Amino acid sequence: MTPSSTYRLQIRPGFTLDDAARLVDYLADLGVGAVYLSPLLKSTTGSDHGYDTTDPTRIDPARGGEEGWQALLAAARGRGLGVVVDIVPNHLGIAVPHENPAWWDVLRLGRASAYAAWFDIDWAAGPIMLPVLGDEGELELVDGELRYYEHRFPLAPDSWQDGDDPAAVHDRQHYRLIHWSRGDHELTYRRFFTITTLAGVRVEDEEVFRATHARVAGWVTEGIDGLRIDHPDGLADPTGYLEQLRRLAPEAWIVVEKILEPGEQLPAEWPVAGSTGYDALAEINQVLLDHDQENWLDALYRRLTGDQATAAEHLERGKRQVADTLFRAERRRLARLVPELEQAGDALAEIAIAYDVYRSYLPIGADRLDRAVVLAARRRPELARTLAALLPRLRDPADELSVRLQQLAGAVMAKGVEDTAYYRYSRFAGGNEVGGDPATFGSRIVEFHAAQEHRQTWTPRSMTSLSTHDTKRGEDVRARLAVLPELGTHWAEFAATFLDATGLENRRFGYLLAQTLAGTGPIERDRLLAYAQKAAREAAEETGWTRVDQEYESRVAAAVELAYDDPGLRAAWDRLEAMIIEPGRSNALAAKLLQLTAPGIPDVYQGTELWQDSLVDPDNRRPVDFTERARLLAGFDQPPAIDDSGAAKLWITRAALTLRRAEPGRFTGYRPMFADGPAGWHLIGFDRGGAITLATRLPVGLAELGGWAETSVELPTAVTDRLTGRHHPAGRAELGRLLASYPVALLAP
Repeated sequence: MTPSSTYRLQIRPGFTLDDAARLVDYLADLGVGAVYLSPLLKSTTGSDHGYDTTDPTRIDPARGGEEGWQALLAAARGRGLGVVVDIVPNHLGIAVPHENPAWWDVLRLGRASAYAAWFDIDWAAGPIMLPVLGDEGELELVDGELRYYEHRFPLAPDSWQDGDDPAAVHDRQHYRLIHWSRGDHELTYRRFFTITTLAGVRVEDEEVFRATHARVAGWVTEGIDGLRIDHPDGLADPTGYLEQLRRLAPEAWIVVEKILEPGEQLPAEWPVAGSTGYDALAEINQVLLDHDQENWLDALYRRLTGDQATAAEHLERGKRQVADTLFRAERRRLARLVPELEQAGDALAEIAIAYDVYRSYLPIGADRLDRAVVLAARRRPELARTLAALLPRLRDPADELSVRLQQLAGAVMAKGVEDTAYYRYSRFAGGNEVGGDPATFGSRIVEFHAAQEHRQTWTPRSMTSLSTHDTKRGEDVRARLAVLPELGTHWAEFAATFLDATGLENRRFGYLLAQTLAGTGPIERDRLLAYAQKAAREAAEETGWTRVDQEYESRVAAAVELAYDDPGLRAAWDRLEAMIIEPGRSNALAAKLLQLTAPGIPDVYQGTELWQDSLVDPDNRRPVDFTERARLLAGFDQPPAIDDSGAAKLWITRAALTLRRAEPGRFTGYRPMFADGPAGWHLIGFDRGGAITLATRLPVGLAELGGWAETSVELPTAVTDRLTGRHHPAGRAELGRLLASYPVALLAP
């Protein structure tokens, strides 16, 4: 049931399952193997992403409901396409309590509720704390409910009567409504990261698993091909959960949203095909960079920004900040499990900060825990005795203390690194990506090949990705950013001009904005303004989500506006754009073909078959013009030029997906191919067992060499380029001829 490829669709009220069903013909013609759907179960009204499920027993009517599901399933089967669905086992949405029947019942009845076991609530800590109150407004009793503005809450039986004081009735409930600002340190239920409107679910309980996966079981019975598992790191027992899921879906292709740090491997014990592909994304990012430019780029960054801290130092600071501020409630819950140790909360937080991966899965990864404890003791020697006392319990997978520490470690990594440090340390924004490592810059071609050989050997059915709904910037933005180190002084001059003209006091953040302008080009102004505001708040330095500094944010917005409106700065931006556009497109086509043909099951995120200039969400979830894509696809009669339309990327995507679907036997191995000649290191090539990929890297440097010149590659047999239709005999072939039309080639007999 493993698909040849997947195509991710964001199903939402504005693009329903019925819309997806009507798109199946286009996807089939594109060469897609399976339709890959974002979460479908009933979610909070108005949710555009679906990760806030409120009723796991039914498909969301706003997303097309059961009728839309059946239409999509029938359409996919009619064109021979599989179906893969994204599911969310870690949490349920509670922003609107009355929309979540289970949560409503728990609020009404407390521990007596039939659903009390569903949610990860610290009942011993007292009433359920709900951080929903603002600075104004009063509680009201309306129709047998407690109301605060539009918020509605149930009342326990016999807890009120007409004429009662709302505040007195409130104090009789199984919950307490508190000011929103108290959530980070007083919350009494597990949440998804720092989002208090997503309550953790106890799927480790077999009855809870069955109840919350009833509709998933129905999908399996209906014959879906696969499941994508959201955020397994939040679960109490990820290994046990995946074993349960495998029993439920013994034949399904299952991939997990597991972010692997450099050198980390997916646990071999997990009964899954692999991850969702951020590791592959990082490998492609790195091989398209010129590793030899790292020292120059590093010196430029430090000179322009004044930042002398290392990436590791920024990552530690980001993790420490969120552990000390955003996760105080989680620290308190951990500390309550060790009342005999006064410094337990500090020590446990220090271990979470010290983890070099998201978490361990004890007994899997016990060495990661041990290393974290050693590092924590080195950083905080005054906690050494407390750490030593905690270690025996932390090594016990059955101990609640151990379980909750591992859950906290993942959350601290995600929020402290991806959502904080990545917006502070801006040496190279293209490397600040989910699953990436900002401390590294570029890789050797042999390292790329080694990574692909490893995937082919150990996880050949793992998903690979270039863009997702969670990436910090779109694939073609990263491809354009990869050009900057090749531009040398041209990039340095623009960055300095931008920093001096805008005068932002945080020059690290100004440097991030300068790179963003280079990465996107002059896109719609409002999109860059929205990104700049979000980035400034995520950095949590001069401003933040809970302490907005309007004056600073106005200066940030003014910097973006200046790039559009100031004649001198705009002219500098336009000059840079002219230098980036062609090599950026070369990198984009290279990255796309590498991902679509390398080991693993490639996913195409919606819309990325044309040029993709998206930034972080919600920008990367904008509606896609599928009508234009279908029109271009239907109109092909010859290889299109590389131009603004993006048709060349669509052409290459179709060729690769179609070949993988039609001739899967040509993608069963991996053999690196190397070029001979003066430009040899500008080629990335491999033979998958009959299908050969050739891709250009470092196009600016290649042009400075004068092109491919006498550089050539050995073809094992006569082949046809599936992109251009040109035939090439076996033997030595000049790259100047092989790559005359496109910077990439897809060769097969």
